[in-house]
Amino acid sequence: MNIIIACGGTGGHLFPGIAVAQQLRKLGHHPVLLISRKEVDAEASRKYGDLDFHTIQAIAKPPLLSLKTPLFLWNLARTYLSCARILKQERADAVVGMGGFTSMPPVRAAKSLGLRTFVHDSNALPGKSNRLTARWCTKVLLGMAEAAAYFPGSTCEVVGTPVREELYHLPGREEARTRLGLPADKPLILVTGGSQGARNLNSLLVEAAKDDPDVHYLVIAGRLDHDRVQELAAGAPNITVTGFCSDMPAAYAAADGVIARSGASTLTELSVIGKACLLVPFPFAADDHQTHNARVFTGHGAATMCQQADLTGDTVRKFVHDTVLNAEKRTAMEDAMRALARPNAAEAIARAITQA
Repeated sequence: MNIIIACGGTGGHLFPGIAVAQQLRKLGHHPVLLISRKEVDAEASRKYGDLDFHTIQAIAKPPLLSLKTPLFLWNLARTYLSCARILKQERADAVVGMGGFTSMPPVRAAKSLGLRTFVHDSNALPGKSNRLTARWCTKVLLGMAEAAAYFPGSTCEVVGTPVREELYHLPGREEARTRLGLPADKPLILVTGGSQGARNLNSLLVEAAKDDPDVHYLVIAGRLDHDRVQELAAGAPNITVTGFCSDMPAAYAAADGVIARSGASTLTELSVIGKACLLVPFPFAADDHQTHNARVFTGHGAATMCQQADLTGDTVRKFVHDTVLNAEKRTAMEDAMRALARPNAAEAIARAITQA
């Protein structure tokens, strides 16, 4: 089967789409990934050169009364037509959107061509674009069961959110630290704000790390914020700053604990590898969906949550020293995190697409 996967725009949509493509390739199908023109998508297309990518124009929907709305509608129509051409060119049998506005035009085009259509939503609180896209879908695929209530007119299946194959094959802790040039003799905390970075989170964590010299912090700052954060961390030997980490398996394996946003893709990766984490939801996420995600995990004892407005150095130190460095508490949180994993999510999505 020729299967189109629309998955660009953010790492939370892109990397699950890549995982599905990898699984479909294993099964002998031909996946083609539609991505946006953002740098995170370009980076992935270079790294996963064995997969087929097409770039489409996809822009986020502005507020309804915005002056940008006419331009958005014009670009949406152009993207719809270009997607229809790609579907015909690739002789597509089915289309799956991994969420966001990159998904809507190809799914709508597929529906008009009479193809099987799917959308995947990884959050506890689905986005508005996915709720709209769902009306054209054969089936809605969900990362969390809590989302089903938001698709009352659709056929839903809870499949989990897939992660890339390399996250199932982590290096050992010592090897990981050697690969990343990190000290072997200190506890290590990984700080990551997701593919878009996190300016305020980066600033708060660097200041907290400076007051905690016996613990090493690896801060993935995002490319746009790298230079600023590097300057903030200057003179602190216990802080390593990088703009982008192309070896996330090593970063996860090296870490004793993680401080992160609560995007669904990040949470899925943390559950698969089983890491104790402090979740700091992005306060401006649509409909505050990252807080909804975090509550699912904290409700199972798999994480601790702190809103960004309440985050202080004391909060960070309490998590690090009372949980991460407490073997009993850390193990309990890691076990609870692993219990939420759905390691067969990519297989479940591939099966839903190919057997519908």
